[in-house]
Amino acid sequence: MHPKDISIQNFTYHLPDEKIALHPLDERDASKLLIYKDGNIQEDVYKNIHQHLPANSLLVFNNTKVIKARILFTKPTGGVIEIFLLEPYHADYTTTLSATKNCQWKCLIGGASKWKEKELGFVNWGLTVRLTEKLSDAYVVEFNWDTTISFAEILEQAGNIPLPPYIKRKVDDEDKERYQTIYAAHDGSVAAPTAGLHFTETVFKNLAAKNISTDFVTLHVGAGTFKPVKAATMQAHEMHAEWIDVNIATIKKLIAHLNDTIIAVGTTSLRTMESLYWLGVKALLYPSSAQLHITQWEVYEELVAKEAISAKEALEALLLWLQKNNHTNLFTQTQILIAPGYQFKIAKAIITNFHQPQSTLLLLVAAAVGNDWTKIYDYALENDFRFLSYGDGSLLFI
Repeated sequence: MHPKDISIQNFTYHLPDEKIALHPLDERDASKLLIYKDGNIQEDVYKNIHQHLPANSLLVFNNTKVIKARILFTKPTGGVIEIFLLEPYHADYTTTLSATKNCQWKCLIGGASKWKEKELGFVNWGLTVRLTEKLSDAYVVEFNWDTTISFAEILEQAGNIPLPPYIKRKVDDEDKERYQTIYAAHDGSVAAPTAGLHFTETVFKNLAAKNISTDFVTLHVGAGTFKPVKAATMQAHEMHAEWIDVNIATIKKLIAHLNDTIIAVGTTSLRTMESLYWLGVKALLYPSSAQLHITQWEVYEELVAKEAISAKEALEALLLWLQKNNHTNLFTQTQILIAPGYQFKIAKAIITNFHQPQSTLLLLVAAAVGNDWTKIYDYALENDFRFLSYGDGSLLFI
C-alpha cells in the first residue's frame, strides 16, 4: 500500500487523560523505558539504557533549543492576544534571533479578531508588533523595538515556554529547565525534542563507558509536530516542513558507523538521518543542483526506484556535493513523511516517547515496528507508563 492510501483511523487508540504526564518526574533518567526487540517487550528505566544497547553503537541526538515562542499582549481594554512564533519569515533562525531593531515571523495568533489597531505595544521592552500579511494558515508579524538587544534576548524576557496543547496547565518555573534537553545548543524550536529530555550526565557517562558514541544534528521542531491528521487518508494531509542543520563531520561519523547500530534519539533525529540518505540520492542524480531538499512523497515515488543505492554511496555523494558547493554544514528543509511502507536506510533503532493517537509520529512508530505498535502501546497503557512530552519512553529496534 502506498502511504497516501493509509487511513488514519487505523492508527488510533484510547488515551485516557490520566495517562498524560502533566509534569516531569523529579529525576530525568528515572522515567520508565519500554524496550522492544524481535517482537519481545521488557521494561527498565532510562538510567540503565546503556545495558540495552550494543557496544560501538552510535546515538544521534537533536540539539535544538526551545525558544520562548509564546508572547502575550494585553490591550488597553484588557483583552489578551497571544502570538505564537512558528518560524522566521524569509530568513534563517540565526539571522532572525540575532537581529536588533526589527524582524519578521510567521505566527499563529490567538484572539486575532481583537487585533483592530495597526500596532500593539509590549510596554516592558518597547516592543511593537504589526500584522503585515495573512497567509493560508498563519500570519506574518513584524516586530520592532528601539533598543540594541537581540530578539533572542527579548524572547527570553518577554516570551513564555510553549508547552504542548495537551499539557493543560500554566507554565511554571520548573518548565524553563525541564522542557529543554541538557545538551540544547541552537535556538529555534517551538516544541522540545522530547525523547532527549530523559538523558542526564550519568546516562552519557554510562554510554561512554560502554564505548557507545554520540553525535548531534539540529532540526528545529515546529508546531506542525502537533498538527492533527484530519483527512481520511494521508494523501490529503500536508506534512509540515522543518529545517535541518547537519555538520560534515557528523555525516562522516554516520558513514563510519554504518556497520554498527545507529540509533536515533527522537523522531526528529530519525527524520533527519533518513532525509540525509535521500538528499544523498538526489546529490547523485542532480550533482549540479544548487539546492537539495526533500518533499513529502518523493521518497515513495520518483526516488524509490533508486533504492539500490547504498547508504554509504548516498552519504558519500552528499559529502561530495557539500564540498563542491563549499559548505561545511548541510542546511535545508525536509518534509519527509515516514509511514508504514517506508524502508529505513540508516537508523536501526529509535528512542522515543509515546505519541498521540492519529498522529504522524504514531505513523513513524508503526513504520519502525509494524503492527506491533498496538502491542507496544497496549503494554504501556496496561503497565502505568506515562504518555506524551513529559512522559516515559521506549527503545524500539527496527
